[in-house]
Amino acid sequence: MVTRARLLRYIGPAFGIAVFIIAISVLWRELRGERLRDIVRHMDAIPPSQLLAAVALTALSFLVLTGYDLVSVRYVRTDLSYRRVALASFLNYAFSQGLGFPLLTGGSVRFRMYSGWGLSGLRITSLIAFASLSFWLGVLLVGGIIFTQASPAIAAVLGLPPYAVRPIGIGALVVVGAYVFWTMVGRRIFRVGEWRLRRPSSRLAAQQLIVALCDWALASSVLYVLLPAEIPVSYAAFVGIFLLAFVAGIISNVPAGLGVFETVMVLLLPEPVSQSALFGALLAYRGIYYLLPLAVAATLLGGYELLRRIEVVRASSAAWRWEPLLAPNLIALSTFAAGAILLASVATPLSPPRVAALTRLVPMTLVELAHLGAALAGIGLILLANGVQRHLAPAFRWSLGLIIAGSLLALLKGLDYEEAIALAVVLGIVLPARRHFYREARVLDEPYSPGWIAAILLALSVLVWLGTFSFKHVPYSPDLWLATGPAADSSRFLRATTGVVVVASIVALSRLIRPRAEPAPLPRSAELARAHRIIAGSSDAMANVALLGDKELLFSEQGDAFLMYAVHRRSWVALGDPVGPGERWTELAWRFRRLAERAGGWTAFYLVGRHDLPLYVDLGLTLLKVGEEARIPIEHFTGGRARAAASLDAAARSHGATFEILNGDDVEPLLPELREVDARWRAGFGALEKSFAEGSLVASYVSSLPLAVVRVEGRIVAFACVWLGGDRGELSLDVVRTDPAAAVPGLFEFLVVESMLYGQSEGYRWFVFATVPAEGLDHGVLAPLWSRVGSLPFRLGEHFADARSLRDFAAPFAPVWEPRYLAAPAGLALPRTLADVTALIAGGSGERDRG
Repeated sequence: MVTRARLLRYIGPAFGIAVFIIAISVLWRELRGERLRDIVRHMDAIPPSQLLAAVALTALSFLVLTGYDLVSVRYVRTDLSYRRVALASFLNYAFSQGLGFPLLTGGSVRFRMYSGWGLSGLRITSLIAFASLSFWLGVLLVGGIIFTQASPAIAAVLGLPPYAVRPIGIGALVVVGAYVFWTMVGRRIFRVGEWRLRRPSSRLAAQQLIVALCDWALASSVLYVLLPAEIPVSYAAFVGIFLLAFVAGIISNVPAGLGVFETVMVLLLPEPVSQSALFGALLAYRGIYYLLPLAVAATLLGGYELLRRIEVVRASSAAWRWEPLLAPNLIALSTFAAGAILLASVATPLSPPRVAALTRLVPMTLVELAHLGAALAGIGLILLANGVQRHLAPAFRWSLGLIIAGSLLALLKGLDYEEAIALAVVLGIVLPARRHFYREARVLDEPYSPGWIAAILLALSVLVWLGTFSFKHVPYSPDLWLATGPAADSSRFLRATTGVVVVASIVALSRLIRPRAEPAPLPRSAELARAHRIIAGSSDAMANVALLGDKELLFSEQGDAFLMYAVHRRSWVALGDPVGPGERWTELAWRFRRLAERAGGWTAFYLVGRHDLPLYVDLGLTLLKVGEEARIPIEHFTGGRARAAASLDAAARSHGATFEILNGDDVEPLLPELREVDARWRAGFGALEKSFAEGSLVASYVSSLPLAVVRVEGRIVAFACVWLGGDRGELSLDVVRTDPAAAVPGLFEFLVVESMLYGQSEGYRWFVFATVPAEGLDHGVLAPLWSRVGSLPFRLGEHFADARSLRDFAAPFAPVWEPRYLAAPAGLALPRTLADVTALIAGGSGERDRG
């Protein structure tokens, strides 16, 4: 069943596709009197001096773009060198502007790079939000200046009276002025719902506006110098048109505003400009401002990968720690681009002289087959790019084969050596990166996100539009489908497009008939028994949470590892790292992500350790430190630890408290008494945790786990369920209950200390005391929401007034503090995921969004 939430995921991509189709329809109408060869001729006729000026202005523009990141880094008060900030900025804008990188990869370059340099996800989110604020302030400032100072020219372009244009500019300047005024005298925090903006200094605000002004001036100048000299429009009016076209491209949700930007420019620039000359200039602008930086970024990463393989950069590899985080996305983008090149080539006419030379060497039938083969290789690469981004080794191998085949087919179908060279460059980027593709899962098992589906549909739309535009002068007849020969370009296009559509339809149909993933049912006794066997071989005591039976379990294909998870709304949240052999973790985590995506959900991992953080980054998640786990070494209780234990034990022991460990059958007769203690504790404390009286909790602990019990005069006054890790690595306590009616001081301390001593006597190495909320969470735009996550009770935390008192309790035992993280989606999904995790921590209902 398709629900409202599932439909909402497709609104953005569907809107982008609809706008794109409208835009190219308008372009078709505006260019109806032009031919493709005329557009190409005008592009080739642009003087070299203008091209060099555009390249120089592009370099300056990308240099200025680093200012957005530099100002944002200062706003979040992070000390990073300009070299790193500039590198992150360049790669981010090269990818995002080049081919709509966020749509294709579902992640931000900034998140990946800045997290690799140690910034928290919270700071990165604030950094990105502040950079976006700077950009839109620039839009308002430039638009305000142009619409007020050049209102007659802008009004003439838009076909509006001047008095209708000037108020728009004044309104934009008022908004910018209000922002500047707030930075000088306003309140320290500006709140909008769950979001908040900490007031920047007025100096920082001035830097924001200066960077934005320079950015728009340079970006617009790149296109302005490429336009024909006879263009009858002033630079000021042109900047206004450029601004409107650029913003329209952003709002359209089409990657890089493709088609939308061009449509607005064609519609708004004055008629005397030749449409073919204008469109030729727009194509040159796309190549210089969008594709050239992307090629530089790709060469930068591909060259590093090659040098690394021959060990030239081993000494400096620490400076490139971000490279593994970006490489799979770059290879996916390059694979998609290679496919797009092949599809574009089959939609345009062949060069007659080259075809004549080719047919003297090979039969025409081979040329026809090569043309169809190039189209199929193109759609194959576009469909494989999704698997490449997901680290699939089969997708990588198939992509290599298709890129090589595409290069040969480009030569066989028309001696397109330019196309073959471009594919060879892509091959040089892809080939050295084999080490990043370690998954042997089936390519067809991986789901396509709405963004990927939109990207594929856009590529097919471009194929159809470009081919139809190229051959619009050829009247249609049924004979075209079978026509062959050097001049049968339109026939080859029809056959190639049909082949591409058939392949894409088969893949789409295979996706539609596949059953949609649903969360697994709660585990039965057989699954719990299997989990218990796996936990026995794991040193992680927290893995025992699985035995409560209140979380879904996902087992590895081999059955020797699992992860536990719960679903709330759209968030699929795994608790802790996977349990079992480490070699199973990677595919298990990817399978979990695949299930969540097939159900239309987001993937998150809560309370994961630091040792496998690269795995979660590979999954496209950002890392947020949520707490620190206190691990107390208990192998040797001497010195200060022994004195602390004796001190904490004394009060309850003086009242006759005794400690014992019970198992299985010994626990069952005590259940009525345990439930009474649990009820009194909950009544006095108002806890959010599950009641021990619940059947699943009781059954799990009675059948699987030992119980620590404290008695005074034969009556149970406290108890706790004991988590035991395999290999006697660690133990911990859960569901700690003390009877407030017992009037015995120090019951909790006595229970904890005696459990440590029990673990020491049994040969355990670590006692996992508690997970304490991380300090310093009050930063950035997500702080109000995040503070609720950080303040919720963690294991054993409900027995302390705050995190500081918990730390003070553990301090005499000299704990080792291990960081714990939440791995969650970056970008706009992050606040929703945080809210869902918060609900699950607080004992939410586990409401599932089956959309």
